[in-house]
Amino acid sequence: MAQQGRSFIDLDRGIYYRLAQGMQATNKRQPPVPIPPRLLAHLRRWHEKGTAKQHFVEFNGQPVKSVKTAFKTAASLSNLPGKISPHTLRHTAATWLMQIGVSTWEAAGFLGMSETTLRDVYGHHHPDYLHRAANAIGTKKPVSLVNSLVGPTRRRLQPSQPFENIGGPGRTRTSNQTVMSGRL
Repeated sequence: MAQQGRSFIDLDRGIYYRLAQGMQATNKRQPPVPIPPRLLAHLRRWHEKGTAKQHFVEFNGQPVKSVKTAFKTAASLSNLPGKISPHTLRHTAATWLMQIGVSTWEAAGFLGMSETTLRDVYGHHHPDYLHRAANAIGTKKPVSLVNSLVGPTRRRLQPSQPFENIGGPGRTRTSNQTVMSGRL
């Protein structure tokens, strides 16, 4: 249910509205996004059972005042190694979206970042990354349209020695052979 000053989920449409109701949009991208089907099924079930009654993130029926603090507490209780933050989840989501080949336009929209940022930071995870370049290495160089229609002009080599035609194809002598044969 939408409340002033809070983000909300439309469970019927399966959309998460990140920008809190009544808040002015800033440069920080917070577009509405579809909720992944598996998560949406859980959210709907929790709502029907009364587990999550009024708020997207709640504890004992009350809204969590600081998602950052709640996340930090959950991360420390999990005993996972390394520094874990909500940004870690965003990084993981961006990496996974690129690895499975989602278009940069769609992934950037879902993550609320620019395509340029997504390509620059996560693009190397995409299966198409550098494939055109790798495939191009083994192909022939492109031929210009003019050269392909006209054909290449071949430069005729000038013989280093003069030759005489002694009749018939393939029957020529260089001047050296003529001298040696005594015909000169």
